[in-house]
Amino acid sequence: MPSAFQFQCHLILIFLAASKGETRYLEVRDAGEDDPFLLLSEDLKRELSAGQIYRRSLRCIDMLSIEGQFTFTADQPQLHCATFFIGEPEELITIDYDFVNIDCQGGDFLKVFDGWILKGEKFPSSLDHPLTTSQRYVDFCESGNIQRGIRSSQNVAMIFFRIQQPGNGFTVTVKKNSNLFPCNVISQTPSGRFTMVIPHQHRNCSFSIIYPVVIKISDLILGHLNGLFLQKPSAGCAGVGDFVELLGGAGLDPSKMFPLADLCHSFHGSAQMKIGCDNTVLRMVSSGKHINRVTFEYHQLDLQEAETRKENSIEEFCFPSI
Repeated sequence: MPSAFQFQCHLILIFLAASKGETRYLEVRDAGEDDPFLLLSEDLKRELSAGQIYRRSLRCIDMLSIEGQFTFTADQPQLHCATFFIGEPEELITIDYDFVNIDCQGGDFLKVFDGWILKGEKFPSSLDHPLTTSQRYVDFCESGNIQRGIRSSQNVAMIFFRIQQPGNGFTVTVKKNSNLFPCNVISQTPSGRFTMVIPHQHRNCSFSIIYPVVIKISDLILGHLNGLFLQKPSAGCAGVGDFVELLGGAGLDPSKMFPLADLCHSFHGSAQMKIGCDNTVLRMVSSGKHINRVTFEYHQLDLQEAETRKENSIEEFCFPSI
């Protein structure tokens, strides 16, 4: 049976709902019947290709993966609402306030968060984000004016809001911009292929897949000694400034996940692992001294594959949750 986190995170990519909690933390609860990912009709595709702006109303809990102009108008007091934005791995998200009519003095709020946050866990983690936690929030009520062009640092962002007076609301325009060197990414799909490059930058980058997966690393360049060198978590890559680690766990924040294996040296070939965790993260740690690069592909782990645990697989962790 799926764990609670797996159920919750899969709902993020299918449908989102929020329950009571602190204003900066959201929890997912029951699923709805609507699919928040927009399945584009042929008419809409033609409209968008003709340069027209896509417009629609927002639900209290919503998810957007497309550019356009979006309006929320409260029809009743809405106390715990959120909209999650996600793009392709190589995209950044820009959110513009076009119109805001809320009662800040009466307890309403409208905030943008640079990343995603669920049940108090953040992606990217505080260790991997260029801004402090407080800097990742843009609070409309605290700024006192409409700040235009709030841009995310990765392919995910969110807004959360409370609007108590029916008829009040806001309008935002969402745009996507190219990111030449994607760092922190949440995958929209349970399968794919990705190359992460960190060019002489002292930073850590995480690629998060909210599914149990088979992950195959086909190329790793770390700028120092060659040769496949796979370390179990007990050994780690102590003293190595540049390495890749595989993490697994039952939460969103990579810094709170369990280390499954470290890859400490460059290699050309194949290292395949089966990871049965609710969330799998490939994380590259870079000292900034080298151009680091890793290419990998992944697909969702099914029951039959989980029962056949061969090759370079992590067998002792997470599989009971499948």
